[in-house]
Amino acid sequence: MSGLQSLRYKVNCGLHLVIQTSSLSDKNKVEFKLNRETPSFPGRLLQHDLERNYSSRQGDHINLVSSSMPSFPILQRSSEEKTLYSDRLTLERQKLTVCPIIDGEEHLRLLNFQHNFITRIQNISNLQRLIFLDLYDNQIEEISGLSTLKSLRVLLLGKNRIKKISNLENLKNLDVLDLHGNQITKIENVNHLCDLRVLNLARNLLSHVDNLNGLDSLTELNLRHNQITFVRDVDNLPCLQRLFLSFNNITSFESVSCLAESTSLSDITFDGNPIAQESWYKHTVLQNMMQLRQLDMKRITEEERRVASVVAKKEEEKKRESHKQSLLKEKKRLTINNVARKWDLQQRVANIAIIQDRKDSESPPQESCQIDGGTISAFPEEAGSLDAGLSSALQGLSVTETHLVELDGETLSLYGSGALECLDRNWSVQTAGMVTTVSFTFIEFDEIVQVLPKLKMKFPNSLHLKFRETNLVMLQQFNALAQLRRVDQLTIDPQGNPVVNFTLWKYYVLFRLSHFSMQKINGTEVTQNDMIMAERLFGILAHVASSELPQYRMISILGDARKKQFRYLLENKCKKPGILCEETSDSKRLMGENTNRATLNYTTREFYHEKLEEIKDKKKFCRLYVEDLVKEATAINMKNEALQKLWPQMFIELVRDAVIEIRSKDSYMKLCLQQITDQK
Repeated sequence: MSGLQSLRYKVNCGLHLVIQTSSLSDKNKVEFKLNRETPSFPGRLLQHDLERNYSSRQGDHINLVSSSMPSFPILQRSSEEKTLYSDRLTLERQKLTVCPIIDGEEHLRLLNFQHNFITRIQNISNLQRLIFLDLYDNQIEEISGLSTLKSLRVLLLGKNRIKKISNLENLKNLDVLDLHGNQITKIENVNHLCDLRVLNLARNLLSHVDNLNGLDSLTELNLRHNQITFVRDVDNLPCLQRLFLSFNNITSFESVSCLAESTSLSDITFDGNPIAQESWYKHTVLQNMMQLRQLDMKRITEEERRVASVVAKKEEEKKRESHKQSLLKEKKRLTINNVARKWDLQQRVANIAIIQDRKDSESPPQESCQIDGGTISAFPEEAGSLDAGLSSALQGLSVTETHLVELDGETLSLYGSGALECLDRNWSVQTAGMVTTVSFTFIEFDEIVQVLPKLKMKFPNSLHLKFRETNLVMLQQFNALAQLRRVDQLTIDPQGNPVVNFTLWKYYVLFRLSHFSMQKINGTEVTQNDMIMAERLFGILAHVASSELPQYRMISILGDARKKQFRYLLENKCKKPGILCEETSDSKRLMGENTNRATLNYTTREFYHEKLEEIKDKKKFCRLYVEDLVKEATAINMKNEALQKLWPQMFIELVRDAVIEIRSKDSYMKLCLQQITDQK
């Protein structure tokens, strides 16, 4: 036998553990090295890559005898065995359920209990020179019995049943700690291991990585096959070079962003994670971790770094654009919410005003009334205070944006009455021509009616109108849409439009807007039967309305072109017999049908109020004029009555004066001649 024996362990992390011993007692020495080399099988776990060059027959020279202590056998080795393997002992695959009592072996440096059934670490506290302890593939549930092994450098406890890292306080010289294949859920109680270089926690139940502070010498951390979703504190490991995170549940780089702060990390693996399936995965990792030499066990080239830099810049631009779009969406949401609140307050103020008008006109007993689920007092002073409160709230809202104009593809969406001002903008012909759908939300329908002529001119291709929260409350309001050029689709949202509660509202729309040949109403196709039913329901109503209307009023309702046609029909009525008369009759019938519909118009409340004011002014003028005429007629009548009373006496006096004047004929003639002369 050679005087020098060696035992060599090769680990997947590229570490060679070499223990050299001499048979000469005066040259007894242990050399412990951690050499960095490229692993021969990179995908395998640390414990699985152990290669043993010592003979497994070593166990043939070992005897386990019964002891006085129950259940604990005593280890006895032959002198030859002790001579050959004086500093190491292997007891693998011995079907041990407990650790045997080892006496007289205090010089042991390596102890191997692999592939047994040991449930607890015991009876080794006397081996204070122990450097390497291998308890792989046993049934140990708790780390214990190691407090006296202060020289221990390698502790292999893989493939056991350990649930918690504990009782390592005295093992401050540990270089390698292997705990893979256990049931550990949390990294803890390792912060004092400042000399630890390799930590293997693969195949456990870890959900996150943290609490790594203090591991200042750690160069390799194996966390494969866990349930990890995020990683922290890795940037606080100054010597970490290799990190294995394969087969976990990492979905984004943000969950491992601390890795970008590490300056020492050179090798890392993410294969088997959801993040590795993303198209941006490799470029993002390389862009944020420029110091990497290997990714997923593949060497990184300069070309890959360059491509990653270009792609990462593009991704950053996309993120900025996405962030910008998110801000715009949030701004849109806040603006719409603000418009909705203002609209709600306006409706409440309008309801209060209507109720107050009714109370003033009817003067009912003072009581409270329910509106929108809230109790509003009927007392004038309380109603006035609430009205003032709502008004102040409206003023507060007006500080922020109270309308929104959004052009999304072919749809122009208007929120709030202020959005109607956009129709006055200088829209390009191309942009305006693209708009086929116009949506109105939180806008009074009467305000929309006033801009319909602008809508027809600005957006000639708009075929679909949508109304939501626009206060469509009566069928008559649909008459206003007749002034548009064309409408193929009409969508009336039930929210804020009570008119849809009427059973026949769709038929009325089809009748009144029949010249549009509408295709859809609220997403439902319009059929020929619908058109026939609409004509049956409302045709006679329109005929009655137009027949009772005077001609001058009919002409004032029609447009210029229709006025000429209508006058032509009136002038040629029954003038030409025969075929011409029949043609004229047919034209009259067709024109009469359109004219009947034209008489069904709509006047907005604002225009109606203006007309009422105008009518009031006219009534006032007429009343004053008639009063003046009456006063003048009364004065004339009074004068006439006075004249009738005085006339008899006046007549007598006139006759008397005439008789007296002509009593002397000569004198009377002279007097007359004198008067004639004076007049000349």
